Amino acid sequence: MSTVVFVSCSAGKLDKPAPAEKLYNSDLFNKQLAYAKKLTDDKDIYILSAKHHLVPLHKTIEPYNKTLKEMSSEARKDWADTVLNQLASRKYDLDKDNFVFLAGNAYREYLEPHMKSVEVPLKGLRIGQQKKALKDKLKETISRISKYIISEIKKRFK
Repeated sequence: MSTVVFVSCSAGKLDKPAPAEKLYNSDLFNKQLAYAKKLTDDKDIYILSAKHHLVPLHKTIEPYNKTLKEMSSEARKDWADTVLNQLASRKYDLDKDNFVFLAGNAYREYLEPHMKSVEVPLKGLRIGQQKKALKDKLKETISRISKYIISEIKKRFK
């Protein structure tokens, strides 16, 4: 079973082609990506892009201006069908794998119903609240890792 984490694209982008994880540069995107990297391996983190659908972190893409919020419901359903097909082609199992969305409702509304195990840790939070929650989650993770490292060092020097 895999844990797959989805981060949404952002309007803030570099003005030249770059690997997807570096192309998007908004504060919220950076916090989402940092948290996603604490949850799973890079190979199981994808950016949900209005233009490119399911984007691996290291895939180089060009900047663009397109958002799901401007698309019709039918267009968003077609977009979701493409993402579901991309997940299947990457051998993810919608019934067995765990899917974590760090993305808004427009990005998950037509994907979630097809997935058996879904987590939405930022559901219902506004952007400012999401940033704070992500910052807190990252601090908590760092604190846990630090405590673990200190305890391991103490064990080795007893």
